[in-house]
Amino acid sequence: MVATRDSGAVTVREYVPADAAAVCALLRAEEPQQVATPRSVHAQAVAMPARQHCRLLLAEIGGRMVGCARTGLFADAQDAGAGFANVNVAVADRGRGAGRALLAAAEAHLEAVGATSCYAWAHPEPACEDFATAHGYRPGREARFLRLDLGPGGPLPSRPRLPRGVLLLPAVAWERDPRPLWRTDVECFRDEPGDVAADHLSYTDWRALNWDRPDFDADLSTVAVVDGEVAGLVIVQTDGERHYASGGTGVRRHFRGRGLAKAAKAHSLHLARAKGYREATTSNDDGNAPMLAVNIWLGYQLSGSERRYIRDLSPVRPA
Repeated sequence: MVATRDSGAVTVREYVPADAAAVCALLRAEEPQQVATPRSVHAQAVAMPARQHCRLLLAEIGGRMVGCARTGLFADAQDAGAGFANVNVAVADRGRGAGRALLAAAEAHLEAVGATSCYAWAHPEPACEDFATAHGYRPGREARFLRLDLGPGGPLPSRPRLPRGVLLLPAVAWERDPRPLWRTDVECFRDEPGDVAADHLSYTDWRALNWDRPDFDADLSTVAVVDGEVAGLVIVQTDGERHYASGGTGVRRHFRGRGLAKAAKAHSLHLARAKGYREATTSNDDGNAPMLAVNIWLGYQLSGSERRYIRDLSPVRPA
């Protein structure tokens, strides 16, 4: 979510495939903690789960794209009415009404598909926070962004010694049937703190959101196996050039406390460095102390934050 002032001559339209490179450039500038490629932008616009009703909306001024909004319903939320609207406007074009127009269009779409609430991220800047409040949003939880220099002189520690009976394997080993990874992912992230409970995700939707994404890296995504049983995993997205991002790290409940998350993530990062990736990013809920501790041990440093803002979209009933 971004701040805006004047309405101006802003038009909002739907994404088309020819927009992928421009949207990618915008997201790389505005959300550097995320992996973005033209292929991943296109996939997230057209290949997401049907129940999400995803749309990618673009704002233009004078025929030039200045911002975008990614909006839809959460595919993994128990609350079927939980929707999201993530708005980005180029810094040089803020204050001309693009953010307001994109947010209004996104909220209209969410209301049309039955959303009863909207969750939106906002940069920790007074103007952005004021914009969110002025549009009826209340503050939620904070996410911390962390960055690790994967260059040869970076701070990555050695791989920790594995406990007896533990193997670390690439996710591609489950290429024929990744269902064990889906079940592990769903179980792990039921416990992750956040504004939206991520506790309901079908296998088909999980594939669309993770496995089938063009930026999903099945070689660097790492699975911890204990005595032949999948115990945890690190989901990785890469841009094929220099940027490695952790899409999620989790360990099943009865395997926790053995250092598996630390071992699996360190292993994955060492592989990424060997393949030439030079920057690793990740994010954690501010209340996820165990994973924050793992990332700090790995050498990640705080690089920024965002706060979630929430608005009730339920229709107001007459008294």
